[in-house]
Amino acid sequence: MTDLIHLQHIEKHYSLGHTDVAALVDIDLSVASGQYVAIMGPSGSGKSTLLNLLGCLDRPTRGHYRLDGQDVSGLNDDQLSEVRNRKIGFVFQSFNLISQLSIVENIEVPLFYQGIPRKNRHPRSRELATLVGLGERMSHRPTELSGGERQRAAIARALANDPVVLLADEPTGNLDSKTSEDILRLFDDLHGRGRTIVVITHEPFVAEHAQRIIRLRDGKIESDTKKETTKEHAHEGRSQNPG
Repeated sequence: MTDLIHLQHIEKHYSLGHTDVAALVDIDLSVASGQYVAIMGPSGSGKSTLLNLLGCLDRPTRGHYRLDGQDVSGLNDDQLSEVRNRKIGFVFQSFNLISQLSIVENIEVPLFYQGIPRKNRHPRSRELATLVGLGERMSHRPTELSGGERQRAAIARALANDPVVLLADEPTGNLDSKTSEDILRLFDDLHGRGRTIVVITHEPFVAEHAQRIIRLRDGKIESDTKKETTKEHAHEGRSQNPG
């Protein structure tokens, strides 16, 4: 498999008054296409900063970040926005659905911003709603759904633009344990279909679903553990569309 994400000597510094704070220090990290990775670490370890860099929401102070073969380290805000819209799907703890829209309309939002006509985006959104188990709920609004159903809708929306990587930030943080397991099984299924998934979590039971667990501490990679699995190669080469 080829490296989809490649970080080389990445550093991120913030200025707090006259003090320079290093949030990330000399990070070297590669994620192969089709891999399922969990990033863990205590509060202040650099998890959120790393997520922001991986998601092209921020730029590194130093180093290079190649995403799907493109060096995105020095892109301006408009260029980063274009990369996010085309290549990255985000899943957040708080769902971030638009309450005035139906579930299928929420899923359509990324396609709307890409200028895709409704006749094309509507079938895609219905297909994704069915994929995540919301085939009977797609005309409902977010307030009419359970937390687990809202997170399923958010995952479908993240898949709408057929991203090269799915980034999930504490995706089970607002869910009870049974619903969390349902969502994690959905991630397992998406990974089985060939999706590249990176999950930021502080929950060991969430990380255990991944093939690889990266632990951060004080802005550095403390450990990088790969689990023995045959799943990594089971679906190699399979198309990622639609799931």
